[in-house]
Amino acid sequence: MSVPLTGQRATIKSIGLDPVEAQPRQAFFFDTPDLALNRAGVVVRARRIQGGDADTVIKLRPVDPSTIDPELARSNAFKIEVDSMPGGFVCSASFKGVCTGQEVLDVSLGAMPLRKLFSKEQRAFYDAHAPAGITMDKLVILGPTFLLKAKHQPKAKEFDRPITVEMWLYPDGARVMEISSKCLPKEAFQVVANFKAYLAGKGIALGADQSAKTKSSLEFFSARLQRLKY
Repeated sequence: MSVPLTGQRATIKSIGLDPVEAQPRQAFFFDTPDLALNRAGVVVRARRIQGGDADTVIKLRPVDPSTIDPELARSNAFKIEVDSMPGGFVCSASFKGVCTGQEVLDVSLGAMPLRKLFSKEQRAFYDAHAPAGITMDKLVILGPTFLLKAKHQPKAKEFDRPITVEMWLYPDGARVMEISSKCLPKEAFQVVANFKAYLAGKGIALGADQSAKTKSSLEFFSARLQRLKY
């Protein structure tokens, strides 16, 4: 869930999170200037992680799991998950890869073509799902968005699994805070109920705008690109 701006500081304090322990990251999204990939439900992202590591992902959101090649679904680099949020849920499929932080920087500086960040299998997955004619060399950089990610283990009697808190910081001063947890599909109903009870017990409101981080980043940098163009 997303936490409203006015409640973010109180949320950090109420769950006992130490902000100093958060890991800094940079998220780079790639799309056309008018977000044609996003409209087609395709997300292309690279992420720099503290320490020189980085990763990549080609994501379909939303997706019908029955349309995914069963052999691909068994890959350790591939996952299908359901995001459950206040007001609804969405199923997504992610094909992940690894690279170095320097390679992501090289792409952002134009010193390396975008396609080289992704594996041959990821590129094939992209080609199979991207709109016709939108090859990777036609995508522009949207970002980076700076973010802080921290994991926290609540007391067992409060909530019995780790939670993740992410703070996405935008150049105009806006920010999005998301708090989440994961579970197996068979555990979903009970874990969702327990998670909501945990959040409510900490005084964290559930009624905030639940705009996804990806959507917020894409729209922010697309709008900025259009302003620079004109």
